Amino acid sequence: MTDHDQHALSGAYAVDALDADERARFEAHLATCADCREEVASLQEAAALLGTDPVEPPSSVRDSVLAGIASIRPLPPVTSETTPTATPTSGDELAARRTRRSLAQRLARTPLLVAAAVVLLLAVGTALVRPWADNRTDEPRLSAIDRVLTAADATSVEKEFPDGSRATVTVSRSEGRAVIQTEDMALAPTGKVYELWLQTPQGAMVPAGLMPDEADNEILLDGDASEAKAVGITVEPDGGSPLPTTTPIAVLALEA
Repeated sequence: MTDHDQHALSGAYAVDALDADERARFEAHLATCADCREEVASLQEAAALLGTDPVEPPSSVRDSVLAGIASIRPLPPVTSETTPTATPTSGDELAARRTRRSLAQRLARTPLLVAAAVVLLLAVGTALVRPWADNRTDEPRLSAIDRVLTAADATSVEKEFPDGSRATVTVSRSEGRAVIQTEDMALAPTGKVYELWLQTPQGAMVPAGLMPDEADNEILLDGDASEAKAVGITVEPDGGSPLPTTTPIAVLALEA
């Protein structure tokens, strides 16, 4: 097998498509060919990613994929063999032809594997660098709490308790949600829980979630706050209540 044929084996070697004899001959060649070593290392790295979970790439990946494929050294064309009409063919030459034909069949699959590996490598690389990116925007996807706190129409109201603890409610009418933040708030009595409420324009108190038993909290209230008039906090039996059973310890009126 010529050096030219040996160079063509790099793709098949990278995806373990050689038989034992071919592998041994190629590895002997690999020890003396820096170009092949570099190409094999690159292809093996890409092929290793074929087993990873697929990642939805942004639309910009298509251009990157085409550019990446263009940079890969193409495999030499496989030409068809013709039967000589004048010179008898030796047994060694026939064996060499069979080897090249078998190799060509395996190599025909290799470009597909390499191209798929390049696509996945670029997609995974993009996801690792920008894990929040989607097909529509390069802006980070904010959490629901962050969207409320950073909304252009966000307004806040604060309540300070006699013990120095405080609760702050921020509402965004455009987001239709409200967030409560507490600092150094005393824990609810044993067997009790703080329950949050949204007050409707008609004055009804609608359950909006239970507060964790912690002094400092940041909680997204349940329910639609786009028209809420106030946020209330009551002390309720453990597990909460569908309606307030005690006088609110705080009612924070929201701006219209």
